[in-house]
Amino acid sequence: MPVLVSVNVGMPRDVPWQGKTVHTGSWKYPVSGPRMVRHLNIDGDGQGDLAGHGGEQRAVLVYQLGSYRHWQQHFGWDSFSYGQFGENLTVDGMADDQVCIGDRYRIGEAEFEVTQPRVTCYRVGLRLGEPQMAALLVSHHRPGFYMRVIAEGQVRAGDEITKTQAGPHGLSVADTDALLYLPGKDPAKLRLAVQVPALSPGWQQSFRDLMAEDDNGVGTTSQNAGPAWSAFRKLRVARIVGESSGVCSIYLVAADGSAVPAARAGQYLTLRISGAGTPAPVRSYSLSSAPDAGTYRISVKQEPHGVASSYLSRKVRQGAVLDVAAPRGDFVLDSRTGPVLLMSAGIGVTPVLSMLYQLAASRSDRDIWWLHGARGPHEHPFAAEAHDLLASLPHAHEHVFYSAATPAERKRAHAARGRITQEALARLAIPTSGAAYICGPTSFMADVRDALTALGVDPADIHAELFGALASINPGLTGQARHSPHQPPGASATGPLVTFARSGIATRFGADRRSVLDLADACDVPTRWSCRTGVCHTCITALLSGDITYKPDPLEPPAHGEVLICCARPSTDIVLDM
Repeated sequence: MPVLVSVNVGMPRDVPWQGKTVHTGSWKYPVSGPRMVRHLNIDGDGQGDLAGHGGEQRAVLVYQLGSYRHWQQHFGWDSFSYGQFGENLTVDGMADDQVCIGDRYRIGEAEFEVTQPRVTCYRVGLRLGEPQMAALLVSHHRPGFYMRVIAEGQVRAGDEITKTQAGPHGLSVADTDALLYLPGKDPAKLRLAVQVPALSPGWQQSFRDLMAEDDNGVGTTSQNAGPAWSAFRKLRVARIVGESSGVCSIYLVAADGSAVPAARAGQYLTLRISGAGTPAPVRSYSLSSAPDAGTYRISVKQEPHGVASSYLSRKVRQGAVLDVAAPRGDFVLDSRTGPVLLMSAGIGVTPVLSMLYQLAASRSDRDIWWLHGARGPHEHPFAAEAHDLLASLPHAHEHVFYSAATPAERKRAHAARGRITQEALARLAIPTSGAAYICGPTSFMADVRDALTALGVDPADIHAELFGALASINPGLTGQARHSPHQPPGASATGPLVTFARSGIATRFGADRRSVLDLADACDVPTRWSCRTGVCHTCITALLSGDITYKPDPLEPPAHGEVLICCARPSTDIVLDM
């Protein structure tokens, strides 16, 4: 019969790491005598990062004595202390390939239910002094698991562990972990996993996302379809059209005369603009044309101090040849039949205009709401174009807002006064059951997202496009001052040139750098990561051009055209969409 070997607790602490400070609850130590187990943790215990650990579904972490022995042999370590893997309960028995999601166990006075495998996180490696530990836990099928507390009560070392109920479908902890993190995912098992009520909501959603990819033909392996072409391709400027004050459209065709592949409505092109500086600035612009128009149209707003936008607006001429990466982006129109809200401000109109073209081309009978904000008619590109498209749709609603226009200008444009606000949306009685697509200045997107949520739109149905650097995901880091991206400190390196396109930084890779992520951190380029060992795919980034190598190899390689920056090193000059 399984036995509870040790009860381990510890409150979160700040730990130095790579010149930063990590707030973590990974330091657990054995306690003697009984301890009260409560619905959120054990008395005397705490979790440092409640986004990834803790809460009702992750109240107690379990690790096995058998896995301790496995790692002791694997690393040649002489000894361990219980709690060293961050677990609350060290047990003899209950192996990851035998315990199933939904199994219930009685330990002492308390009863527990297994909810999910351990989250892959760099902090277990920090605790053990082994940076690759997150990947090893997965690849060796020994992650450990979380349990929720069904009945509170006291537990102590030496308590016998009794299984009181078996989880449905017999999906083991090890199989569940592999289903998320390892290649060769079984669609049948994915469907079984989401039918286990005890599985934590986060893991259920991850599996639903994988199922949706499979249903849409995207696939769940490294064979996923990538961009239409690799690296940068030569496209020729077919014509240039002024759209409004400060905005011009550039039409692009293949320089070799071949057809350009169709894009998806809402996607963007990335341009490397050689004539605008050294190194050449790299910028992304939404497609503002119909997805299958036969040409690509981007629309550029000239920024007062924008090197790239000034060059494209003032110096590029018809016939010029530009380096362009293939259409990319996940800000794309869904294929549902419910209402759709297309909401924009300023030059943010471009991707939603492409979506409007797609809806018009398919003669959509969806309930379509077009809401656009501008200062006035002189800063309102595509006004007539959007109006004509909306007029062709049977269930379209057009609402324009001018924040700095005269009454006569608003009257001519049938525009409302002011901005798109929660109050304005409430007066319009917008549908709350549809999907919303938002593009514009960062503050506009944040305000509209909040307004839609307050009015009852499901946050999962609200999609926003952002061309600046994505918000960081750096779990556990604390006390970090925010700095604008910059060149890394120290002497200039001599390795391949790494361009962080969204952040406007191009710098050489040094031989002392462990990974592209390490270089990005040194440049204060916003980064997104969790495991830092090629497991969780949080750091996945579009590779616009160039070649990389991995060290270590990721457990599941990303799709073509994408890279895991946490374990990638450039072997040639590269351009990254970050």
